[in-house]
Amino acid sequence: MILMLQKNTPEPAIRQLLAQLSLQNVKGGCVAGDNAILLPLVGETWRLDPSALQALPFVMEARRLTPAYRLAGRTAHPENTVVTVGDVSVGADFCLIAGPCAVESAYQMDTLSRAVKDAGAQLLRGGVFKPRTSPYTFQGMGEPGVDLLVQAGRNAGLPTVTEISDASQMELLSGVDVWQVGTRNMQNFTLLKALGQVRKPILLKRGAAATVEELLLAAEYILSGGNEQVILCERGIRSGLTAARAALDVSSIPVLKRLTHLPVIVDPSHAAGRADLVEPLALAAVAAGADGLLVEVHDRPATALSDGAQALTPAQLTQLAEKTARLRAALA
Repeated sequence: MILMLQKNTPEPAIRQLLAQLSLQNVKGGCVAGDNAILLPLVGETWRLDPSALQALPFVMEARRLTPAYRLAGRTAHPENTVVTVGDVSVGADFCLIAGPCAVESAYQMDTLSRAVKDAGAQLLRGGVFKPRTSPYTFQGMGEPGVDLLVQAGRNAGLPTVTEISDASQMELLSGVDVWQVGTRNMQNFTLLKALGQVRKPILLKRGAAATVEELLLAAEYILSGGNEQVILCERGIRSGLTAARAALDVSSIPVLKRLTHLPVIVDPSHAAGRADLVEPLALAAVAAGADGLLVEVHDRPATALSDGAQALTPAQLTQLAEKTARLRAALA
């Protein structure tokens, strides 16, 4: 980081500023220029807030040279992180996660768990706590749904994924293999701090209006707590300029792969909002370098209690998995 001070900054003020920074494990020098005084800073500069520094007397500009997401960034961690879930190595192997938006019944989960495994999925997803825009829509089965999801996963031999919306749900969801942080909770910092204290894989979705940097800083909350098992998920951002539910930010995939060592998967279902758009968006994500896909599947989409319009049938998932495999082979 570099601080640019006014040319007439008194020397005692510079010494006092450097002394304050040293308390935060940051050291600095002093270079007098023709129009300003520069203070190059080294040390734990990721802890510093540029906007707070710019509010100090005599400071004209605070310019960050390294990202604030030190733990999530590639600078300090150049090798790719691999998150192991059962026999799946997310970040090393391509991962297909599939299942219904919401757990509805034992029959549904037994049917779908076997169907998605036959289609090539390595993990089973299913929502039991459903944060919905309207309070009148289906909110999920809650505790009974957890048992149905876990049992279906065991019967099919698939690790399970479900959304956690509050730290109070941790004990109830302990039998689920991966906890998903939904887009609405990407900046629920109390939840993120709590997830940093557990040693369970966390699938962190990008917020509908979040920047790539904000997503990485959300991951930093989890990583800073000691939990290194974080998977990032691009799921589309709100733009108002697309006929789909959201605009799938395909460009974020190679950007994230350059900036972070964490695995990056894509949820084309929530970006599409329509089943007919899921496949082309998924293939675009694969071509852009995604480490996996998170796809919603239902045996009877027309009667689904949640997001049936964007759910693929098992046959459509099989077709997508086959095309994905051919595309990855062609790109290899």
